[in-house]
Amino acid sequence: MNLSGGPVAGLRQYYQVPPERIVVIHDELDIPYGALKLKRGGGSGGHNGLRSITTSLSGPDYIRVRFGIGRPPGRMDPAAYVLKDFGTAERKELDLNIERAADAVETVLTEGLEKAQLIYHTAG
Repeated sequence: MNLSGGPVAGLRQYYQVPPERIVVIHDELDIPYGALKLKRGGGSGGHNGLRSITTSLSGPDYIRVRFGIGRPPGRMDPAAYVLKDFGTAERKELDLNIERAADAVETVLTEGLEKAQLIYHTAG
C-alpha cells in the first residue's frame, strides 16, 4: 500500500482518466472510527500511500474518501495500529461502514463531490 502510486498511475494512463476523476479511498487516523470525510487534494498527512499516489500523479488533485479509523490507544505505534485487526465492536459495524463508503464513491462518480459531501461527509 505504501507504493500504490505506481499502479494507480499505470491504470490512470491505461484508461486515460484525468487525475481529477480519480477517487482514492483510504484509512484516516485523524477521524473517529467509521466517520467519512470527502475532499479533493490535500497533503499526505504522513500517509505513505497518499504520498506515493501524489508523486506518481504529479500532484494531489484527486478525490479522497477518508475512512476514519481513529487514533491508536496510548503510545501505540501508528504503523502497528493501522495494520492490526479491527476490534469486536468495530467489526460489527464494518460491513455497514464499507457499504456507506462505497455509496459515497458512487455518489461522487454520478453526482459529484459536493453532493456526496452533503450526504456522506460526517462530523468528527
